This record gives sequence, structure tokens and C-alpha cells, in this order.
Amino acid sequence: MRKAAIYYKEFLAGILTETDEGEYVFQYEEKYVKEHPKESITLTMPVSTKAYTDKRLFSFFEGLIPEGWLLDIASKNWKINQNDRMGLLLACCQNCIGAVSVQPISNENE
Repeated sequence: MRKAAIYYKEFLAGILTETDEGEYVFQYEEKYVKEHPKESITLTMPVSTKAYTDKRLFSFFEGLIPEGWLLDIASKNWKINQNDRMGLLLACCQNCIGAVSVQPISNENE
């Protein structure tokens, strides 16, 4: 299982999880829901207490991953398969252009 902390501006907005079964779950943090109810990270995932789930990486997060020659460079330098979308998101999207950033969460406790 791989996880990432999703930040909107400087606020922890939620946690993105890739489960061992290959599903993706995004859950807004309770504090974020209370303090920023109108500041969703994307219009397709409004701020909510319910978890969003999908069998594929959500299109919003797919859009953060580099494309073309930059994807080739990232994939080769970090030795990440281009089909490993979560791996690319964790490696490449810590300092994205825009308000959203992705910070890997260590699995040391699991």
C-alpha cells in the first residue's frame, strides 16, 4: 500500500492511497473539511467527508504527472515504469506548478 499527503496551498487537504488490491482512495482530512469546505483540490472531487474511490488513478492526479520527454527523463532517472502512475506521482509531483503538491508518506509502520 502506498500513500501520499495531498496539500492544497500550505494546508493538508487529504490522503491519497493506492491499496494492495490496486484501487485508489482519496479522503479529505476532517480538519480540512471543517476549515476549508469550499476549497476543493479539483471540481471533480468537491470537499466532502466521504472517500472517493476508483480502480484507476483519479484523472486530476494523472494530470499532475509529467508527459513526453520530461516523463521519459523522470522514468529513466528514478527507474520507474511509466505504467506505475502512483510511483510517478510520488516521485515527480512534490513541487508541482499550481496550488496542489504531493508528499509521499513512508510505510515504515506497516
